[in-house]
Amino acid sequence: QVQLVESGGGLVQAGGSLRLSCAASGRAGIRYVMGWFRQAPGKGREFVAAISWSGGSTRYSNSVNGRFDISRDNTKNTVYLQMNNLKPEDTAIYYCAAGGVLTTAPSPYDYWGQGTTVTVSS
Repeated sequence: QVQLVESGGGLVQAGGSLRLSCAASGRAGIRYVMGWFRQAPGKGREFVAAISWSGGSTRYSNSVNGRFDISRDNTKNTVYLQMNNLKPEDTAIYYCAAGGVLTTAPSPYDYWGQGTTVTVSS
């Protein structure tokens, strides 16, 4: 089992920045791919970004590419999502996930956090 705990969400004005963190515990020695997904009110879960175990490979959705940056510190079992130039449409609950495959689809991810809320005001 892997436990994931997100933090760093909050209220920010459009154009501002936030950094989300996801701390992993449990089977931390397993080399997991880490991903961020989000779910806006009334919408389905949407892929945001993912990163390989080494950090050498990353993927981003078109909607955040160039504004968000995913990174990880394996010595701290933590993955980060730096979000810049935030827009009102970025408002959502952001979830961290761990899995074995670097993919944009949610189903291959085995473990999920409880989420952290990001609200961007216009």
